[in-house]
Amino acid sequence: MTSGNDPDNRSGARKGGSGGDRHRSGRLVMGPRAAARMAVDPTMTEDRRLLEQSERPAFLNTDPWRALRILAEFVEGFDALATLGPAITVFGSARVLEGSAVYNTARAIGRLLAEDGYAIITGGGPGVMEAANRGCQEGGGISVGCNIELPHEQDVNPYVDLAVEFRYFFARKTMFVKYADGFVILPGGFGTMDELFEALTLIQTGKVRHFPIILVGSAFYGGLIAWLRGRLLADGMIDEGDLDLIAVTDDPAVVAETFRRAARRRQGTAATQAP
Repeated sequence: MTSGNDPDNRSGARKGGSGGDRHRSGRLVMGPRAAARMAVDPTMTEDRRLLEQSERPAFLNTDPWRALRILAEFVEGFDALATLGPAITVFGSARVLEGSAVYNTARAIGRLLAEDGYAIITGGGPGVMEAANRGCQEGGGISVGCNIELPHEQDVNPYVDLAVEFRYFFARKTMFVKYADGFVILPGGFGTMDELFEALTLIQTGKVRHFPIILVGSAFYGGLIAWLRGRLLADGMIDEGDLDLIAVTDDPAVVAETFRRAARRRQGTAATQAP
């Protein structure tokens, strides 16, 4: 039990403290004592200030320095995931509860894809992300979480084997696409929609090769598909073939079979292109 007169709260420090006591900035997780230690000390000499810099230098807030941090995120992400092997990225809401139908579906998809030899990449958080990572571990696959710094702390879920932390959404989104052989998109909010339309745009414009994009949840996504057809297609904003980029199902087994067929097509294409 922590003593009431323990100013340093050493017991809490050993346990890591509560989420509200810590602040994450990029890859740094800072407790209250560390934050206090990094404040400006007016008694420091100039020599000591140079050698034991404690205040936040102004250059850390400049755009050139931010550019270096962005570059570092790309380098570390590429380095971490370059040897991952075949992988599927799974998106969906962090608000989905364990035991719900969506959670169980994501878990089953993660397990089936892992059994087929795929790693699973998620945003590393709770809800659908946790479920997919959990299923991946159960299927014997490598479970990856690309977590993002948010105003409210989002911890990496306990089913992630390899976690990569990001400050910037665009660096993180590059990892989702670069190392994936396809996307599985379960019910979610704005972030999920962002990832869906980012993937569709990249494929439609030829920026990446065509890979499967599977929406899981016909009731959830039915209205969206109807709107795409009834508004975007009807008004000539997209072509009929653009809608063929999206598959919709409720069955985890169909998800797994879709990626098996895609893998066979890639193998056949590679064989015909071999010298």
